[in-house]
Amino acid sequence: MLKVNKIFCVIVLLFSLQFHCNAQDKKLKFKKPKVALVLSGGGAKGIAHIPVLQKLDSLGIVPDLVVGTSMGSVVGGLYAMGYSGNEISAILNKLNWSDLLGGSVTLAKVGNEEKSEFGHYLLGLNWKNKKPSISTGILNDQNLRELLATLTYPVYNVHDFDRLPIPYRAIATDIVEGKEVVMKEGSLLTAMRASMSIPSVFKPVDYKDMLLVDGGVLNNFPADVAKELGADIIIGSDVGGGLKKKSELNNIATILFQTSMLVSNIKNPENRKLCDVLIDHTPNLTYSTGDFKDSNEIFTEGKIATNTHESELVALAEKLKPYKQRQIEMPKAPKEFEINEIIYRNISKGNLNLVKSRINLEAKGVYTPSDMVNGIDRLMGTDLFNQIVVVPKVRDSLIDLDLSGVENSKHQVKFSLHFDTYRGLGLIANYTGRNILGDASRTLITLDIAEQPKFRLQHQKIFGEKHLWWWRTEFLWQKLKQKIYFDGYGVDGIRSNTFQFQYALNRNFIPNKSYLGLGIVSERNSLEPKISFGVDSASDLDKYKYNEVGLDLHFNYNSLNQVFFANNGAFLHAVIEQPFVHHADLAFEDSAFDFDGRTNGFTKANVVYERRLPLTPRLTAIIGGTGAFTFEHDLKDDEISYDEFGLGGKYFIGGNLKRPSRDTFIFNGLNEDELTATQFIALTLGMQYNLMNKLYVKPHTSLGVAGFKGFGEFVDTAFSPKGSWSDAVETSALFSVGSTFSYHSIIGPINVDVSYINDLDAFRVFLGVGLQFGRTN
Repeated sequence: MLKVNKIFCVIVLLFSLQFHCNAQDKKLKFKKPKVALVLSGGGAKGIAHIPVLQKLDSLGIVPDLVVGTSMGSVVGGLYAMGYSGNEISAILNKLNWSDLLGGSVTLAKVGNEEKSEFGHYLLGLNWKNKKPSISTGILNDQNLRELLATLTYPVYNVHDFDRLPIPYRAIATDIVEGKEVVMKEGSLLTAMRASMSIPSVFKPVDYKDMLLVDGGVLNNFPADVAKELGADIIIGSDVGGGLKKKSELNNIATILFQTSMLVSNIKNPENRKLCDVLIDHTPNLTYSTGDFKDSNEIFTEGKIATNTHESELVALAEKLKPYKQRQIEMPKAPKEFEINEIIYRNISKGNLNLVKSRINLEAKGVYTPSDMVNGIDRLMGTDLFNQIVVVPKVRDSLIDLDLSGVENSKHQVKFSLHFDTYRGLGLIANYTGRNILGDASRTLITLDIAEQPKFRLQHQKIFGEKHLWWWRTEFLWQKLKQKIYFDGYGVDGIRSNTFQFQYALNRNFIPNKSYLGLGIVSERNSLEPKISFGVDSASDLDKYKYNEVGLDLHFNYNSLNQVFFANNGAFLHAVIEQPFVHHADLAFEDSAFDFDGRTNGFTKANVVYERRLPLTPRLTAIIGGTGAFTFEHDLKDDEISYDEFGLGGKYFIGGNLKRPSRDTFIFNGLNEDELTATQFIALTLGMQYNLMNKLYVKPHTSLGVAGFKGFGEFVDTAFSPKGSWSDAVETSALFSVGSTFSYHSIIGPINVDVSYINDLDAFRVFLGVGLQFGRTN
């Protein structure tokens, strides 16, 4: 009996084991395979990943893991947080890659105090520890960071990447230890940005104790990482391509790129073998890593390999049908958030109060993500920073903003080159000192080293509880060769020395757009001519000096989006000036006539307006107008006529460039300062067309009227001008028509203008190259 019981127990045990094994087999059989999507780096070529995402969405394939490097980490990060392939494509279509990768804020967001200097220099050096230093990256990533900050807003509170709708990993490289870093936690924004820090192109990212650069340095196609994380099925999208062939290594850029990616490219073949579905885009891609401007074409090319592998993806979709797919839903985020605390790091004491005023965000305030981005743009518009890194941290539905600034040096040295047919060749050298003479202050010393030199010394300070007030004092000196024109032909017969002093107290209405100010202005002109001068004098002028001191009230509005080739915004500058000193000192050769005293008094008022309206992405309409008037007082017995001898206090009209002198106005077709007038009105119409990349054409026409006597006479004759402007005696009509052809080069704009001007019945050609010694408004 005992033996029977033992046999029975063995049988029961065997059945139990068999049942358990069958159950385990059944369980394993119906366990969903872990599907990983791996996206390689490749700069602009990474846009080809997007058609792959769209195809996965259309087939209902939902990855259980996304692993990306560089551009693959950006596209993959957005996908992992819940954006669909179509939504990522729509985001792509709206991007202006030039602005995004240019790094700088647009002119429209630059503070009023900084607009006059913004974008006017080719090279800037930070002077630290008694030596110059340059940036560690060619491109500033500020605009890219702000875009990613806005896009990742719904997952600010997700710090474990396994808790994203799709678990995610970004691959970066620690250049301190020389090791691969698989980022699995922290800020999604930081992870994506660190993974795409192409060495020498973008700045490295500080992360914990590491300094991170592009993950492509060590692992550009991280299928091995997906495998280590337990992937059963790997879908790989590769735009990198691995090592290039000998025949392709035919230029220095390609050789350097292959060298920097050598370790990663050697791994590439093994990583490709790990893929169950490998979508290799490289045979179809005809663009390079930097061709972001051709994003639409790259997107189209990305469809080729995707469609080629469609059958494999369809088969995979069928294989996955029995399993329950991961449900993807982007986390719900409120449209507004409350800031719990703003933490300011690496911001000097002299700048901190200004920073707090300009960001215009306060603890316990309620804001949108756009408010945060606009606040950071306002800080960048102070020109105090090379970069501002903001890491949002969510805590109990409140947000802490951890703001770290990378300040420009307290001492900066800047340079630019220029040439034009009026003033010749010059090198501009500038020193900019921050907070040298008080907090929130700026000191400029600028020298134009040229045959016709210029020098500017300027100091300004921002003050007030909300930093809406600022004062500026400036000294400007110019020594110019001034041509005198007869029948359109210029004669080098005069040397001009100009000294200008201005002090202005200004109050911002909108800190980055408009201000109103009251100023003291002083200008002294000294001419050294050997020409006939004066209406009634036939003698040669021996000397001419003119000194003017007065008060002015000025208003400035500037919402133009770019310093050069703006395609949106408006500019308005209006001034009313009342001189209380207007002194002329002149003498003629071989004549008993000389004079040292006042001209008759006068009041001046002028306004310049320009509006740029985008009609299409490439076509911009331009409407401009100028009005400049002089209201003369009665001539007293001890005074000399302002009309005849007040040359230094009149308006100078002509040329194609904005200049630093007061009371000078552009009029295409006239040479610089060719026409001097007491009254002037003009209307300009033009179109700016972006032919391709950085090439522009701007057809334009201008109609104006110039007067050379009092305002009353000008009003009577402005609509029936009978004079010839080249004689500069009677009220005269001005008309020009032409076109400017421009290229936005690395050294600044290159402009060639061809314009017809009336009276002379001639076409004139102007050439300007580089960044000019500009006007300060």
